[in-house]
Amino acid sequence: MSLRHAVLGLLSDRPASGYDLMKLFETSLAHVWSATQSQVYGELGKLADAGLVEVSAEGPRGRKEYAITPAGRGELRHWLTEVEPVRTRRSDSLLRVFFLGELTPVEAQTYLLTEAERSARQLAGLQQAEASIDWDDDAISVHGRLALEYGKRLSVMHEEWARWAAQQLKP
Repeated sequence: MSLRHAVLGLLSDRPASGYDLMKLFETSLAHVWSATQSQVYGELGKLADAGLVEVSAEGPRGRKEYAITPAGRGELRHWLTEVEPVRTRRSDSLLRVFFLGELTPVEAQTYLLTEAERSARQLAGLQQAEASIDWDDDAISVHGRLALEYGKRLSVMHEEWARWAAQQLKP
């Protein structure tokens, strides 16, 4: 996923300022795709230059609200339906598992149990986010819940696997 398509996706729901987009990133996409303020504002400029978004309103202190254009909506649809997702196969944590034989069994088990605890903390964070979000019936909320559920289930699976793997090692 690119920042370009994340911004277009957020703007497909309703116009927003850069500040509004940052808040949306923090409350909806933070666990999927993070972005800094400078990245979002830079991307808005690029999208405007490409004709994919336009300034729909201007407010005090130079505040600009952006709206997706028909060309931007077409780009978003193209990306959603015709561009194959990048499925990253690299995992630093799993690469380490391949080489745990270089450690003592206790060190290897500690690594795996630390991974399990990290996953448990990640799950707790996702559950906290889920409870704190004011869910609505809009598209971002409905589909955001689907993505959040994926993250929760993945965290549970990773924790269970890491605990199982630690038990497989003989101390």
